[in-house]
Amino acid sequence: MALPSVHLLALLAGAALFTHPMPLRAQSAQPLSGDGREAQQAEAAGEYGAIATSSQAVPFADTMLRIGELSAAAPDEENFGRLNLREASIDGLRDDQWRDRDDAPGVRLGTFVLRPTISQSISTESDRYGGSRSNRTYWQTGLGGTLTSDWSRHELSVIGGGEWQKNISGEGETEPEVDIGADLRLDLANETTAHVTGGYRFYREDTDDPNAIFDADTQSGVNQFSGGLTMEHDFGRLRGTAGLALDRTVYSDATLSDGTKLSMQDRDQTAGQLRGRLGYEISPTLMPFFEAYAGRAIYDDEFDALGFARSSRSYGGRGGIEVELGEKLRGELGLGYERVTYQDDRLDPIGAFTIDSRFNWSPRRGTDVALGFATSVNPLTSADESGYVDYTATSLLSHELRHNLVARLSGATTWRRFPSDSIYDDQTIYATTGGLAWGLNRYLDLTGDVGYEYTDNKNSADSQILRAGIGLTLKR
Repeated sequence: MALPSVHLLALLAGAALFTHPMPLRAQSAQPLSGDGREAQQAEAAGEYGAIATSSQAVPFADTMLRIGELSAAAPDEENFGRLNLREASIDGLRDDQWRDRDDAPGVRLGTFVLRPTISQSISTESDRYGGSRSNRTYWQTGLGGTLTSDWSRHELSVIGGGEWQKNISGEGETEPEVDIGADLRLDLANETTAHVTGGYRFYREDTDDPNAIFDADTQSGVNQFSGGLTMEHDFGRLRGTAGLALDRTVYSDATLSDGTKLSMQDRDQTAGQLRGRLGYEISPTLMPFFEAYAGRAIYDDEFDALGFARSSRSYGGRGGIEVELGEKLRGELGLGYERVTYQDDRLDPIGAFTIDSRFNWSPRRGTDVALGFATSVNPLTSADESGYVDYTATSLLSHELRHNLVARLSGATTWRRFPSDSIYDDQTIYATTGGLAWGLNRYLDLTGDVGYEYTDNKNSADSQILRAGIGLTLKR
């Protein structure tokens, strides 16, 4: 039986639609852009930019991994079969709903791309030490950004940020911080790469620091200037690295409770370290390595205010393994030993076994985990006291609850150990911070954070700090 002409035309049109379907929504097959995944500073740590402590916060961008690539053949399940498709937003968010929330479009400046951020938040803090307690509410303003070159060869990247605080009510010491770092990568011939680095950091010495001035209204401000040169060369399966790092540390005056100033200039110093590293590539994913280093710290004043010559020499080595499994897992683990000797014979040498590691892991898209462990030997300023050792474990979890809602949780534990004959007590410091970032649009985030820090002193009163804040972050 012959079909009516109208039905025949409809059938032909339907067959043509399934044979050559028209896209309901345009999708890009190009990979999404992202920020650099390698750390600084750091690292984070310190970089790090570091996990959240009483006066520092660690940047999270270094732990975010590239989301990936959208397939042009993937169907749009949300709009499939709909005739009345919603209109795209002006800034294109609905047409790019999987955009990395840490990826801002930036501003083109010649051959550079600038991605600035500015934040404003209001926070409250409760500080308890023994039986005493203080509270404050304060404004915090942050300014930061990245500047990256877009050259066909070599690369210059600058990452910086700063935070300023102003108390609205209550009492408490403000904690300003500035951290700027630059890295010039030079792609030389014959599998050789050079890195020229420089940086500046300012922070207020923490009241829990062993070198802090007791009962001071304002602790000393620490200015750190850094520079370095690193050369890397591949010898087939062997990879060699040699580096020189220089640091200059200058301390400002501390303000006592009666308003007088206490000079800290006897702590000003210049330090340098020379290191070499050799690794062997077993496979593209595994590389054992060995590293050795030697350093020297020279104080501006040969003798400090107590008459001790605190200039020192340090040396050490470590062995470990690098792991490189692409964006899923990368990092390294090293075990070693470090020893520091002092110019003054009255100051005992400090020796410590060291553990240093850093790993970035992405178990699934939108979930990123950063784990780290660091060992440091630090000087003291009291009479007959040479130094102490810090062991710090850090962790950072970032998870996309939705494409515009990111939850973050960080934690840190520091074991501070002093020599057995020291007047100082061992300390254990626990810190954790949780927060949410809600992307109101492509350029503006609403953020909220809650943090807690507990210091366990072996033979003295413990301290606790609780913070909570909410704010806005503007990106470009």
